[in-house]
Amino acid sequence: MFKNVTPESVGLKSKYLEKFILGLNKRNIHMHSVVMCRGYDIFGEFYWAPFNTDFCHRMYSQTKSYVSVAIGLLLEEGKLSLDDKIADYFPEKIDTPLHESLKKQTVRHMLMMSTASFGESWFSSEWNDRCRIYFNKRGENVRCPGTIWEYDSQGSQVLCCLVEKLAGKTLFDYLNEKIFSHLGTFKTAEILKTPTGESWGDSALICTSRDMLSFGRFVMNYGVWNGKRLMNEKYLKEATSCLIDNRETAFEDVLGHGYGYLIWRTEKNGFAFVGMGDQLTVCLPDYDLIFVCTADNQGCGFSREIILSTFFDLIVDNLESAPIKEDEKAYENMKKATQGLSLFALTGQNSSSWQERIDGKRYVFPKNELGLSELTFKFSGDGGELHYTNENGNLVLPFKLNANYFGKFPELGYSGNVGHVRTTDGSKYDCATSGAWLCENKLMIFAQIIDKYFGNVSMCFGFNEDKITVTSYKTAEDFLWNYNGQAYGELE
Repeated sequence: MFKNVTPESVGLKSKYLEKFILGLNKRNIHMHSVVMCRGYDIFGEFYWAPFNTDFCHRMYSQTKSYVSVAIGLLLEEGKLSLDDKIADYFPEKIDTPLHESLKKQTVRHMLMMSTASFGESWFSSEWNDRCRIYFNKRGENVRCPGTIWEYDSQGSQVLCCLVEKLAGKTLFDYLNEKIFSHLGTFKTAEILKTPTGESWGDSALICTSRDMLSFGRFVMNYGVWNGKRLMNEKYLKEATSCLIDNRETAFEDVLGHGYGYLIWRTEKNGFAFVGMGDQLTVCLPDYDLIFVCTADNQGCGFSREIILSTFFDLIVDNLESAPIKEDEKAYENMKKATQGLSLFALTGQNSSSWQERIDGKRYVFPKNELGLSELTFKFSGDGGELHYTNENGNLVLPFKLNANYFGKFPELGYSGNVGHVRTTDGSKYDCATSGAWLCENKLMIFAQIIDKYFGNVSMCFGFNEDKITVTSYKTAEDFLWNYNGQAYGELE
């Protein structure tokens, strides 16, 4: 149904699309894909190698918006009311007297993220039963639901459990039966599981960029696809409207325009599905325009604002209401300028006098928060290997200087399609690792995991005489805690 066209055919000069893509690269935003579509005409589709149109990408909290649609389908079937008390659906999970705030909390409160907050971390070590933990937790940071908006990832997971309980099937199977199969997309998609067996419904949909585009189009059609109504229009219009103010400070950002049912509001009367690391689907009904992107900008506090504000300023504000005259030269210039896009890699000095001094030398460490006991650099050609020992054993991380080395991250990954539980079959995640000398005595290695799990690690190594300082920052959920902290060592 979707077809590729020139930007001019939908009312945009090619130069603005070129400026948008090159601008993201200029700011070192770690993009994986961008798709822009007006109506059913795709006028911009870009992938940063090794990503491509068939790559199934983790969408993180975009998954929440899919849970919202599933709740709407159950509502349409008469299996629930939005004003039902959520605790009434899970009596088997309540082991202690229910907190007064949770007694009042409704399905609607949870969809709007106007829940009672308990201030507990979602990614704790207690994964045994998220619903049971939700209903039995205690804390001082408790309020009456329906009073204020605050992001509640745990609440979205409880809603996913509600969907699976009432539908009698997995979240994916339910959505596939009702919607995905009619769209002709999501054929290679999946949703990862939690350790207790339910779908990881607040964070773990895996699908392609075009899958997201089709779902955005379906929601922006308010339930119609190819002339057939698949879902009630009323719920989708309500879910994508501004139902609660979501501003928490006086500093308003692009997504600070309100919140619907697990769906964000944007400027220009738009709505969006939003996932960690900048997995974005932005729908602008007034422009018949959809913007999709995937990325891994975890740990960057400004990337989302740059992506979205640049999209609105360069693309939306320059979009005409009708096709404009074709400009073959500008279109070809845009295609040429955006050819060969590739995943971000560190850049810096190609070498340092320290490289020869430390090559093959062994550094040892006293007890430290990284659990690091020793490391050795081995340089060769255009890169090298970092050999190190931590509490998980003797590990090797190959890297290239000023380019990416594509291989496997040395730590064990999760178990198949189950999050949080380390594998027992030796499975490791694909990763891209680059290195660069940032100055004469400072080497950085940047590892990007690009698999069913996304995360990245920035490791800085500073050298002085026979001493080394290691500073490592991880940005991901809970897979890379061994890479967050500092260590100080010396040559053996």
